[in-house]
Amino acid sequence: MTQPAANPTVQWVDTKHRYDILVDGKTAGHTMYRDRGDQRVFYHTEIDDAFAGKGLASVLVQQALSLVRASGKRIVPVCPYVAKFLQSHDEFADITDPVTPDIRQWLDTVLPH
Repeated sequence: MTQPAANPTVQWVDTKHRYDILVDGKTAGHTMYRDRGDQRVFYHTEIDDAFAGKGLASVLVQQALSLVRASGKRIVPVCPYVAKFLQSHDEFADITDPVTPDIRQWLDTVLPH
């Protein structure tokens, strides 16, 4: 993995249910969620191929989860990348809820098909 891109910034885009990571003003990727009560259910993370290999997914998820903590919500990592990130970042364990069949079923009903 190469060095992270210079000064990436993460923006919360509530109207689109996602957090975007920007590099030099360009959207480099996003992590998407839906809220279920006090839970923020993350279900997809993606970095554009043009920005791959720069450590941006980790920066994005770290900052998004920090914003979730600040908002008082809890994290549900349906997204495989978010789940993997949480395995090595114990600082979020106290606000992480397990992925249950009930949550997966609920997510299927709220996401467009």
